[in-house]
Amino acid sequence: VQLVESGGGLVHPGGSLILSCATSASTFGYFGMFWYCHAPGNEREWVSTISAAGNCTNYDNSVKGRFTISRDNIKSTGYLQMNDLKPEDTAVYYCNWLQYWGQGTQVTVSS
Repeated sequence: VQLVESGGGLVHPGGSLILSCATSASTFGYFGMFWYCHAPGNEREWVSTISAAGNCTNYDNSVKGRFTISRDNIKSTGYLQMNDLKPEDTAVYYCNWLQYWGQGTQVTVSS
């Protein structure tokens, strides 16, 4: 099983990005998925969680109200919509599903 991420990049403060995490796993919709971030000098940190059906979500306080996690179980893809980005959001973002991890996508917020 592979998780393939896309959507990172360089944005100005206040900008938006949407990250995608695609897999071919036929059982994707049976389990929750997670997003983490890893900034230089820090440990990998949890960002958000979505339940298998997508009807329950949780967020770290630092992103609550700015980020939205979602999923499309038909497409076996998860998303992280990131709005009002701040320089402190700069990190490599990873999706996680069961024991599988995406390759990471760099998000850089800078003026």
